Amino acid sequence: MLITFLAIIVPLLILVRPLQRNPFFVLYFAAMMLSAYITETYYFRVLAFSHKAFLIFVVYHLICINIITFIAYGVDKRAAVNGTWRVPEIRLHTLEFLGGWVGAFIAQKVFRHKTKKKSYRVMFWLMLVLKLAAIYIILHYLKLINF
Repeated sequence: MLITFLAIIVPLLILVRPLQRNPFFVLYFAAMMLSAYITETYYFRVLAFSHKAFLIFVVYHLICINIITFIAYGVDKRAAVNGTWRVPEIRLHTLEFLGGWVGAFIAQKVFRHKTKKKSYRVMFWLMLVLKLAAIYIILHYLKLINF
């Protein structure tokens, strides 16, 4: 399972330039590798690149990316209150696009952060639409949906 996780995340890190400078993605990467290691060591093993490994990856990915996105919003809110260096919006939007839009939406409500800036809200919803479009295209290409 660890090999499968590495094979999916490392090329993403290499190919997508904004991720290389995003410390929250590094935290996500560490959380994913740790969860794969713990699952494989203490619970069960699955064959590398099997359907089960991919499904486990998807579940862990959604959990980790939403937690990390929530943390990123919290860090940005704290920086805004303290008047220190903020988290660039592109980093927050990248985390949203990678699947952390649920964590972002919850963090916006909990921290009351990024709720008034109209340009940010538009980009937030655009990231959600782009994410859904990407999912549709992938599922259509894999012939898992026909409409």
